[in-house]
Amino acid sequence: MTLRLFDTETRTLRDFTPLVPGHASVYLCGATVQGEPHIGHVRSGIAFDVLRRWLLAHDYDVAFVRNVTDIEDKILTKAAEAGRPWWEWATTYERAFDRAYCQLGVLPPSVEPRATGHITQMIAMMNRLIDNGHAYASEGNVYFDVLSYADYGHLSGHRLDDVHQGESAGEGKRDARDFTLWKAAKPGEPFWPTPWGPGRPGWHLECSAMAETYLGPEFDIHCGGLDLVFPHHENEIAQAKCSGDPFARYWLHNGWVTMGGEKMSKSLGNVLSIPNVLKNVRAQELRYYLGSAHYRSMLEYSDNALEVAAKSYRSIEAFVLKTRDRAGDVPVGKWSDEFAQALDDDLAVPKALAAIHGAVTEGNKALDAGDVAAAAEIAGSVRAMLGILGVDPLDPQWESKQDSTDANAALDVLVKAELQRRQQARADKNWAVADEVRDRLAEAGVEITDTANGPEWSLKTGN
Repeated sequence: MTLRLFDTETRTLRDFTPLVPGHASVYLCGATVQGEPHIGHVRSGIAFDVLRRWLLAHDYDVAFVRNVTDIEDKILTKAAEAGRPWWEWATTYERAFDRAYCQLGVLPPSVEPRATGHITQMIAMMNRLIDNGHAYASEGNVYFDVLSYADYGHLSGHRLDDVHQGESAGEGKRDARDFTLWKAAKPGEPFWPTPWGPGRPGWHLECSAMAETYLGPEFDIHCGGLDLVFPHHENEIAQAKCSGDPFARYWLHNGWVTMGGEKMSKSLGNVLSIPNVLKNVRAQELRYYLGSAHYRSMLEYSDNALEVAAKSYRSIEAFVLKTRDRAGDVPVGKWSDEFAQALDDDLAVPKALAAIHGAVTEGNKALDAGDVAAAAEIAGSVRAMLGILGVDPLDPQWESKQDSTDANAALDVLVKAELQRRQQARADKNWAVADEVRDRLAEAGVEITDTANGPEWSLKTGN
């Protein structure tokens, strides 16, 4: 395996060489649990789930940390507007994100730490920063001194003259460019005790402390959305390095899901929640769509694009299921060299999908020629490749229980009897009866495909 990844910090493709041979340590910035997850929120989860699966497929021991930000201004504001306790609000939407990840087949993280569970570690990091001359306390707040870190702006390319943290000026800040590590308590807000007074953590501090806690002072890969490069990840680096941690060795960032060229967000009112989208397509089809573009590219959402992706997935699925039905079993095989080369090239999923579709074409040709053994071997390879992308149709999460029930066997007998009736009607040139059978089956959701080996049927999937 020669995996090359685009590192945001160096702006180059780099060979992945783990800190510890055979072990990969990954930190993914997870959800700020302020509301229902939309498809833009879960794209990073899917993109870096593919990375994790590819590492696991090559026998890496992967420590995968995905945090939960459960204390933040937006959470407090929305909970207050709804007249609900902030902790209840955060827990409600943390569960909503968990459901969304699970529905879309994202592997659960090795650990999923909450910010509120790591206040002690944050206090320890702030103490180190103050002792090292990179932070200062003022009126119950603690700020990071941006000018004290010579490499500030290295990740994002921001010049110090252009830095705007996107937060209020703050009480007692020495410089407007300094950012908040700890916020002094305000009336009615939750707080925790510290040497500098009661308060709550700043957003950036949370991830630096949690990454260090679970992955150590230095780890392999830090992932997240492109919108986090500045200020969040820039500030994470500053905090970690100035407290003495080498921190992340590679930085990976996924592109946004956009609508009309704009980043999907609640403030733009162009939100597509996971539950709503899953009314129109199956979960594996949505995952296929969200993972089909290169992770670093922008994904422009449209209903038509989603349906095209869903149909593309169904064509792959149909080949695997048809081969399974003929061969009796299709064990997982080995991915193709073309597929491996694509994923090793910075997780180039579009090229990997081209390899899968090429294999499906050859597999269908084998089926048409009656070479079931060859088709089964190809289908096994397709399953292996789809498994890395998280959408193997025979995976227990996706395989319809209907396929293995006695009811399905009974349905097969009934449909085949109707197909024989249709075949006889066509032989007798009784087109009215043939059309009647076809229309009745279509109304029942049964699709008929005429092949060289006779008519075959399948149940319609999706819309």
